[in-house]
Amino acid sequence: MITPVLLCGGSGTRLWPLSRKSYPKQFASILGDESLFQASARRFSGEHFADPLLVTADSFRFIVGEQLEKCGLSSRGTLIEPEGRNTAPAAIAAALMLAKSDPQGLMLLVPSDHAISDAQAFRDAVCSGTVAARDGQIVTFGIAADRAETGYGWLESGAETHPSVMELKQFVEKPDRKKAETLLKDKRYLWNAGVFLARVDVMIKAFRTHAPEVLTAVEIALEKATLDLGFTRLDPETWVRVPDISIDYAVMEKAENVSVVRFDGAWSDLGSWEAVWQESPRDEHGNAMTAHATALDCENTLLRSESDEIEIVGIGLKNVVAVAMRDAVMVADISDSQNVKKAVATLKERKAKQAVQFPVDHRPWGWFETLILSDRFQVKRIHVHPGATLSLQSHNHRSEHWIVVAGTAKVTVNDEVKLVTENESIYVPLGAKHRMENPGKVPMVLIEVQTGAYLGEDDIIRYEDVYARN
Repeated sequence: MITPVLLCGGSGTRLWPLSRKSYPKQFASILGDESLFQASARRFSGEHFADPLLVTADSFRFIVGEQLEKCGLSSRGTLIEPEGRNTAPAAIAAALMLAKSDPQGLMLLVPSDHAISDAQAFRDAVCSGTVAARDGQIVTFGIAADRAETGYGWLESGAETHPSVMELKQFVEKPDRKKAETLLKDKRYLWNAGVFLARVDVMIKAFRTHAPEVLTAVEIALEKATLDLGFTRLDPETWVRVPDISIDYAVMEKAENVSVVRFDGAWSDLGSWEAVWQESPRDEHGNAMTAHATALDCENTLLRSESDEIEIVGIGLKNVVAVAMRDAVMVADISDSQNVKKAVATLKERKAKQAVQFPVDHRPWGWFETLILSDRFQVKRIHVHPGATLSLQSHNHRSEHWIVVAGTAKVTVNDEVKLVTENESIYVPLGAKHRMENPGKVPMVLIEVQTGAYLGEDDIIRYEDVYARN
């Protein structure tokens, strides 16, 4: 069996405004109803694959579990990184974790935000590398190039060493346009997918040989790790001293036992809005649109509305990407969409909350969104999952009115506990200890009206919390 290690802790901004630090692209539904993370988990499930090991950030620990559950899958565990330190520390932390139960088992290190249209073909490619992996090779996967891509690293393949497996001669850094056009003409050169298959002990040995400083630091962080509601939290004090480096630079470019399997199917890391346009269904004029988008006299244009309440209309556009969300709109020349992260950096300098904060705030019990925010009042819509419970808490600066609009809430205010059903309301005075629960089997939705001198999310004193948040 192969244990997938799904890397799902990144917080990239290249698909802003849909992807933000608080809710990055791997959890968004970009090319279908499922998120990229869900599609990745499903891609490496079933025959030949064990339940995945997840490596993610603290902010996403409940999101990954919820999304896995929605697609009928489970994990064998979740490693929590105190902060992102690139792919090498995440990879060796996963290998050390897996070595505790099966040091000679196979692990598949894979990002969770790639798009692969033919999942079975990629599974077959992974399985074709298992013989070489069991023989001690680290097997990576090269994508047959169909354009002179400058946004990817490339691989140079050599002679066949096992059926469907070739020697990896070298990694090639992201090339300029002229070099990419030269590489495209030579079938030995493939795009680097950043996916690795290896025996667990072989991966550990490779780090011991080529990146001992990374291995040693991560070993200590794992030894000092703590268990929290089934999650394994790597030690934060040790983790800050772990080198921030990719697995390619740390190990793969130095190791001599790296092989490559060629994959001829469609693949994308969705690293830009242009890549999303390339992977999306398009009309006869090359336009890709979502349900609430209209194109008039447009060509080769991507129009996306991420809200049922917003209609986006393009007129006379050519080679343009336009993405509309409730709190932000991004418009760019489609060939310049790699520079979206520069816009995000500018927004951060201006302290615009849209730079990092998603309009819907996901929590372990559900989610909420702010509908109106003024100087002394705020209106939120709050969605609570069946059976979920918010923390017992109080506020120093605000009072709250709750109006249930769907389902039933079990509400605690100081010593009083009561059921509040649809079209009923309750008042929570300033300073009162309170909590809400959803005792039903359907989602509970309520409108919360806050009033007070300060309405920030940090005005919370928690007394009890089933999710062990501080």
